[in-house]
Amino acid sequence: MTAPNEQNTKIIMKPRKLHKIRWIKIVLGVLAFMLILVGASFGYEWYASKKAEADYPPPGKLVDVGGFRLHILKKGTGSPTILLEAASGETSQSWRKIPDEIAKFATVVSYDRGGFGWSDKAVTARTGPNIAQELHTALKREGIQGPYIIVGHSLGGMYARLFAQEYQQEMAGLVLVDAKPVGDDLKTAPILEQEHFQKPTPSSGISKLLKQSGAMRLFKDILLEGLVRKEDRDVFVNVIAQPKYFDAVDEEAKNIPITEERLKNQHLGKLPVRVITRGQIPPEVKQMGLSPDAGRKIEEIWQAGQRDLLKISEDSKLIVAKNSGHYIIHDEPGVVVDVIGQLVKELSQKPFSTSSTAHR
Repeated sequence: MTAPNEQNTKIIMKPRKLHKIRWIKIVLGVLAFMLILVGASFGYEWYASKKAEADYPPPGKLVDVGGFRLHILKKGTGSPTILLEAASGETSQSWRKIPDEIAKFATVVSYDRGGFGWSDKAVTARTGPNIAQELHTALKREGIQGPYIIVGHSLGGMYARLFAQEYQQEMAGLVLVDAKPVGDDLKTAPILEQEHFQKPTPSSGISKLLKQSGAMRLFKDILLEGLVRKEDRDVFVNVIAQPKYFDAVDEEAKNIPITEERLKNQHLGKLPVRVITRGQIPPEVKQMGLSPDAGRKIEEIWQAGQRDLLKISEDSKLIVAKNSGHYIIHDEPGVVVDVIGQLVKELSQKPFSTSSTAHR
């Protein structure tokens, strides 16, 4: 015969055990649903990415530069040849209609650096010297001859300067579009540190996860707000935002000191250099959450750096895009085209001579 207290314990324990089992089943069910949902989202992104390869074919040619291919897009005819070097994180698409306008009076080449856009993932380190050499190799293999005028925007300005320095005998001119000055990061770092500034863009690891999970595609207007302009988001999600791209952006940023070291004390002799600088504080600076005083100091450092760029040549001119922020190529593309066109006109009035090209 069971004691009364033992019988009561059994009666109490039984419903508790059933309740616990029921909750385990619920938790397992939720986890299974989440796994199915995650698997479906990754599968959806894989399918959408494969479809994008057919829907967004490369507009130019893929040229082998030694173990990987660069995407090169050539338009127009005639000499000199205008080369377009895009900013950090940007591709040949960032120039929009500028190549079409230049093609009306010269040969123009836009391209994607290794890991960017339609180009393959690079097998070399993302340093300025490698980037300049790879572009030069692609041009030669495609039979695109100089003399060259190279146009560089932002970080692309550093690569353009290095290209002009390394291949000085083939150069006819250099155009810098709000180009990143040497030492700018070091000069602004104390200000940003004092402001406790943190970079607003996500890490490459998080960016890759957002893309591969399909979240970036499904919520692009939310996740890319302030990072990618609305009209560029479809191409960004379908072509640009790949693991190779996020890795290349990170590696280029880490290797800026290598490029800067090669550009120290640069002097390009009588090579025509045109420096186009912004006339407005960019929205990106205003949106960084800095104090007005910090924003003003950072802009003063940038503008001083733009004036310093005039010292790299005996034939340099400063042009201010009065209504533009950092993206002059979008805000006032006509200014960029006009400066290039005027330089081409000036060069046409005198024969190309290697004696007037750059030297260090």
